[in-house]
Amino acid sequence: METRNSEEGLKRQVLSLILSVCVLGLRAETLRYVVIEETGSGSFVANIAKDLGLKAEKLSARQGRLISEGKKQYFQLDRSTGDLLIQEKMDREELCEQIDPCLVPFEILLQNPLQSYRAEVSVYDINDHSPVFLNNEFLLKIPENTMPGHRFLLESAQDLDVGNNSLQNYSIGSNNYFQIYTRDRSDGRKYAELVLEKPLDREEKPEISFILTAVDGGSPPRSGTARVRVLVWDINDIIRYFLDYLLVSVSATDLDEGINGEISYSIIQNVQGMDGGGLFAHCKVIVEVLDMNDNAPEVTTTSLTSPIPENSQPGTVVALFHVRDRDSGDNGKVVCSVEDGLPFTIRAVSKHSCSLLTESTLDRERQPEYNITITAHDLGSPSLATAVTITVTISDINDNSPLFNETPYTMYVRENNGPGKKIGKVRAIDSDSAENAKVTYSLLPSEVGDLPALSYISVNSENGNVYALRPMDYEQIRTFQVTVRAADGGTPALSSEVIVRVVIIDANDNAPFILHPLQNSSSSANDLVPRSAEAGYLVTKVVAVDGDSGQNSWLSYRMLKATDPSLFSVGSHNGEIRTTRPLNERDSFKQKLLILVQDNGEPSLSTTATLTLLVVDGFSDTYMQISEVPREEDSTLTLYLIIALAMISLRKLSEKCNSACGYFYGDNGFPTTLIDVNGMRTLSQPYQYEVCLTNGSDNREFKFLRPITSSKDVKSTYEFSFSSFSLNL
Repeated sequence: METRNSEEGLKRQVLSLILSVCVLGLRAETLRYVVIEETGSGSFVANIAKDLGLKAEKLSARQGRLISEGKKQYFQLDRSTGDLLIQEKMDREELCEQIDPCLVPFEILLQNPLQSYRAEVSVYDINDHSPVFLNNEFLLKIPENTMPGHRFLLESAQDLDVGNNSLQNYSIGSNNYFQIYTRDRSDGRKYAELVLEKPLDREEKPEISFILTAVDGGSPPRSGTARVRVLVWDINDIIRYFLDYLLVSVSATDLDEGINGEISYSIIQNVQGMDGGGLFAHCKVIVEVLDMNDNAPEVTTTSLTSPIPENSQPGTVVALFHVRDRDSGDNGKVVCSVEDGLPFTIRAVSKHSCSLLTESTLDRERQPEYNITITAHDLGSPSLATAVTITVTISDINDNSPLFNETPYTMYVRENNGPGKKIGKVRAIDSDSAENAKVTYSLLPSEVGDLPALSYISVNSENGNVYALRPMDYEQIRTFQVTVRAADGGTPALSSEVIVRVVIIDANDNAPFILHPLQNSSSSANDLVPRSAEAGYLVTKVVAVDGDSGQNSWLSYRMLKATDPSLFSVGSHNGEIRTTRPLNERDSFKQKLLILVQDNGEPSLSTTATLTLLVVDGFSDTYMQISEVPREEDSTLTLYLIIALAMISLRKLSEKCNSACGYFYGDNGFPTTLIDVNGMRTLSQPYQYEVCLTNGSDNREFKFLRPITSSKDVKSTYEFSFSSFSLNL
């Protein structure tokens, strides 16, 4: 309880001293404070803002901070108030060992402009350590013929405290032979000297034992003990030798003669000379040690800011170094430098510190990290140097937009695809890092036909995968494009956009459709064949279309069944029905043909056409009436099919020759593929085909097929009647 009261009293005295602490002027740029060791974390030390003549808000605006010269940061600065607080308890003995006063230096760094103020805190000792002997027992071997008055040095006890709290005196337990004396060394420390008071007799007492006690000066005092054992020997056969080094010779003269003129020398604080008569004189010997440049500079990194943002302005403080050289004169003067070719420079802040600053702009994407070597060399001859390397990482700012690896993208999807099918992937790379490089994808609003693009495709926001949301129909939409945006996660976000073109691949999902002869009427159409026709005579033509494209729309024709298979043949690529031999009287008046029309898809689709051919001797009105059928009121389907054929033909015509109507001749210089919507030669080259759509004609079927001439090598014309406009193919 007494110890606690004494420590509390000392704390009050020190706190009182703190309130009246003498702060040196800013010209010396040093602030000094006092604290007691083991003071708790968060305790108040002083108000630095007030001592620097600054308001607290100014201290905060200038980003005031503390730079410790050691590995630990024992103090913290409250920028809002300017108070200096204890951050971590301090053990004076751990910090300074036996050095007194114990000083903890640090620097106060202010920016804009850069200023550094040196400060130090003196840590007061409390009596928290007892004297301790390194060994619990000492053994002395003393010859029995040793004369009384002989002195023996004992091992000193160690007390980590300083001042009055350190070791003050020694004592020994009661015995008949020895006394203990406490002596002072030149450095102020105490040591024990054992003095023989009574002659030893091995036969009477071969061993002597007692307790040695060391006591400090604290209140209350602390102590430590060790046992001393003395063994008495018969003879002393130990001879000790010392090696001496001649440092200086002193000389004194005495005018007396004989023994009175003989001088003996000894050191008692100063050098003493004494003659045989007991007279003495003193002199002081001053030994000056000349410095050699045998110590390299010591460099300690006291502050390091890493990472630093890549948009840091030139002149930004990156690191602070404490520099010391234990030599003196020019040998102790230190100059710091940094290697060339780096965007950094070194600048002296005070006598013992320098700072590393940015000298030019930084770019993380070009150089994300620097290994910087700071060299401190003294001015001795030869010069000694120390190098320290620090690593400074450059942190990212959002200064780069995502970049797509393609532009534009083209993706393909087969029609009739399943919903949710992945059709491709977009990818953008952002050269920034962390959140600034995290890319998210989105689809910009647009329309495909009459529907929003979002109803056709979607893009995964995280990985850029593109999916088809609905089945595609090549016959409705063959290609469309959308815009995808890639945005990073920075603040504010940066973005870029890319066009994605989606191409629909045709699937063979449409069977050939027979345009002629019409297959949906109540009775089949009839074509006339003159009985006088020779072999190769063009009787009629099966006209079919396929809604698919490419090879899926390539059509081939084959005869499945005929009344007389030897009489007619069908062109495999053009559907032309021709006679294979001359007709004779035995041939039936009515011939029926079943024609298979097949596309080239995988798998292929097909349909059949039934033709009725009438063999006649001539083309009179009587025979023409045979093919008449009752007019149907509802022929909408036929109408639509004819319109579709007309529109497709018009489109091809406008693309190739910028004309909406005309005659196409396979042998007169016009392209032979103009008649085919999909680029397939479905009509034979040696013939001219004429389709005439006139007013008042029946809109559901071909009215008649009329040859221009009867020669098989001359052109033939087919006339289709419909509506009020004319389309010539």
